[in-house]
Amino acid sequence: MRRRIWGPAALLALLGTVAPVVTVAPVASAEAATQAAPSEAAPGGRAEPLPLERLFDNRAVSDDARPGDADFDGSGGSLSAQDLTAAGWTRGRSLAVHGARLTWPRTAPGEPDNVRADGQSVRVPGRGDALAFLVAGTGGAAQGTGTVRYQDGSYSTYRLTAPDWRTGPLATKAVALPHINTPGGQLAEKARLYVVTVPVARGRAVASVELPRDNGPDLHVFALSVRATTEGWTGSWSASTSGYAAVGPWTDRTVRLVVHTSTGGPRVRIRLENTFAATPVRIGSATVAVQSAGAEARGEPVALSFRGAAGTEIPAGAQAFSDPLDFDVPADTNLLVSFHLPGTVTAAPLHSQAIQRSYVSEPGDHAADGSPAAYTSTISTWPLLTGVDVGGGSGSVVLLGDSITDGVRSTQDANRRWPDVLARRLLNQSAVPRYGVLNHGISANRVVTDRYPGDGVSTDTGGVSALHRLDRDVLAQTSVRTVVVFQGVNDVRWGASADQVIAGLREIAERARGRGLRVVGATIAPCQGESLCTASADAERVAVNAYIRDSGVFDAVLDFDAVLRDPAEPARMLAAYDSGDHLHPGDAGLKAIAESVDLGVLGP
Repeated sequence: MRRRIWGPAALLALLGTVAPVVTVAPVASAEAATQAAPSEAAPGGRAEPLPLERLFDNRAVSDDARPGDADFDGSGGSLSAQDLTAAGWTRGRSLAVHGARLTWPRTAPGEPDNVRADGQSVRVPGRGDALAFLVAGTGGAAQGTGTVRYQDGSYSTYRLTAPDWRTGPLATKAVALPHINTPGGQLAEKARLYVVTVPVARGRAVASVELPRDNGPDLHVFALSVRATTEGWTGSWSASTSGYAAVGPWTDRTVRLVVHTSTGGPRVRIRLENTFAATPVRIGSATVAVQSAGAEARGEPVALSFRGAAGTEIPAGAQAFSDPLDFDVPADTNLLVSFHLPGTVTAAPLHSQAIQRSYVSEPGDHAADGSPAAYTSTISTWPLLTGVDVGGGSGSVVLLGDSITDGVRSTQDANRRWPDVLARRLLNQSAVPRYGVLNHGISANRVVTDRYPGDGVSTDTGGVSALHRLDRDVLAQTSVRTVVVFQGVNDVRWGASADQVIAGLREIAERARGRGLRVVGATIAPCQGESLCTASADAERVAVNAYIRDSGVFDAVLDFDAVLRDPAEPARMLAAYDSGDHLHPGDAGLKAIAESVDLGVLGP
């Protein structure tokens, strides 16, 4: 197998293609290994698959007035039905998380509402790219290996890890509830529930799933579904939720966000996410329009709908996709996405460094206004909105990064981030597909350490670690084909060792490749002269870069270090590319990064 390194001049080596489903072992996540189809559909003696709810054998939810009616963990602990309702997780509610749709059990408090996994066979029809499990462990993190059975008689195995409901990481939870019920009284301690995805063989119809067998702590499954593939859609714009921060407060206001497309298409849908939240958020109405200037639309904004309704309520930790809308989305163009917030919003999940002015209205629903008159306030964040998809297209490339990818220190309102420049290069060529480019850079983000803890209102919007956001920001993105990983400088600046960063990058590569993605690594840029870029930090950076270039863990390598460094002082950025803080490239440096990419590295 030959490998090549892509630097400022071009190519040195190439890793061959990787099988689309391989075994990986992430923390608090999952793994799968596709097996060759057996000669028989299945070995004899297996139980007939049943719907999950017919297998419920544990009671996790109790009414606050009757906490003894449930015993989730074998010690009398349970989830509060009132807390679940307050979070929007009501009985029978359909919840969208990580692009999958799961149904919270319809059973009443005190009735069986989950399965303790022990090899049960569950009927789970559908085609897609992953299974989504709504889970939690009791007695510690629970894990085990299960089997996916396909209608053609083949099968694959997966490995599932369910973090503990009381001690698991808040950074990866789907929802955290403020109390735990016990027979002796309610505890002011957070209970966690998780959505974990595992890959399935693309193109094969799933027939059933055998849950992992009990091998220690109990692994509880509340819901299970096949996540459908996003055929017919391409991600055109996206942004990561970097934290949960105070806003406004906004009461009966309309937010008009300015976002920049990469590729275009004849249809559109948007994605809103209530990530990290503890309570639902209500969307009264929403529209999309092409920007004329500022908050002014070019033509009348067009109404979006959500499952046929003008608005929607998004439960804590969940997401909402708008219905497909016939709307000609131009490539490389600013859109106005407007949504009315009829209630009072004091905090929201947001992307903190938009490098773009957006707008908030005077009181009232002004989503349909073409005029900018009602939009009298500006903001520099993107609250709630995380994606714009267009119909058709060739799929998308995700750029997983930190502030350099986020565009910090680039010119505001000018779309000069290196992902923007890369998107324009893709549009102006025909040698490779014109992929959508999804910018998942977060300023201050790290590979292995959470900046934002993953729960509660915080002024820190550096995000959870790249490892903890990988499922949401990469694996669940619309039609993703390739991920470019350009991170690590914040880790070494804040004292992480090269070995720690390398282990994180290796895990990212293995998990992404296990989902069939092409994985491209980018070397860490030099930053001598910035206060935290000490000689010892630079030594760790150099060691990480050597691993990225030489390990073979990536399908290809982009040598951004070589692009940006001063040949006379390799630990320092070339002055012409430096924004002035010695850490972030300015417009010229960001353009140099994007122009150094041989587009063939992004895929066939």
